[in-house]
Amino acid sequence: MKQQSIGLVSLVVREYEEAIAFFVGTLGFTLSEDSYVAEQDKRWVVVSPPGSTGSGILLARACTPQQTERIGNQTGERVFLFLYTNDFWRDYESMKSKGVVFVRDPKEQPYGTVAVFQDLYGNHWDLLQPK
Repeated sequence: MKQQSIGLVSLVVREYEEAIAFFVGTLGFTLSEDSYVAEQDKRWVVVSPPGSTGSGILLARACTPQQTERIGNQTGERVFLFLYTNDFWRDYESMKSKGVVFVRDPKEQPYGTVAVFQDLYGNHWDLLQPK
């Protein structure tokens, strides 16, 4: 039986420290790895949501003009990432109290409770508690 999973998704960021501060300090993610890669003169920085079982986000510092242009708009303002939660209102209120900007208010949908927020660069995320 074939078995696959998505392990990491790269998110292009301006600077490592500000990205770590947002994802770990504001969203409550875990800093899973922060290693220096000497041959490429960069860091391998991975963050994961609390309770995650294998998936994570590679915070990839932009190092070319093309990458810099994509910071904050990796998908043309479409929702880019989906943060699933087991308690929507707990996480929504916590994020709001920490200054996270929501661009779409909470709404009950057939698939669950959802609101759209922006990360520190402007990428759109769904905060979603599936039914």
